[in-house]
Amino acid sequence: MITALDTNVLVDVLQAVPAFGRGSIAALALAADRGSLVVCDVVWSEVSSAFDDFDEGRRILEHFGVAFSPMLPVSAERAGRSWRVYRRAGGPRERMIADFLIAAHALEQADALLTRDRGFAQAYFGELSITDPSAP
Repeated sequence: MITALDTNVLVDVLQAVPAFGRGSIAALALAADRGSLVVCDVVWSEVSSAFDDFDEGRRILEHFGVAFSPMLPVSAERAGRSWRVYRRAGGPRERMIADFLIAAHALEQADALLTRDRGFAQAYFGELSITDPSAP
């Protein structure tokens, strides 16, 4: 099983976020036990931007067994279609296209998405299997 990771889960783990850190660590470990962990271009960029030394960021991701999974055109196109539906329905710019890219990548190139943004992802990517580490 391939689990795509959202930035928020990795931030929870890397910064030991009090409200979400333990749940995200447990969900990450479970996903790793079930198969491989991947992140798309967007998540890799967002996470690596938190480090002054990009090599350190890469080493940490690799330490957790996270692999880089470049976005395929089919994923980018799916994100674009979903973004268009969202904006035409009056969706505010609170959600950025990056969120749509992450979810579309998970849908097209993985088996599941580990994220705390399950409501949004489920609304626009209904067939996506989502695990929310903050859910009871």
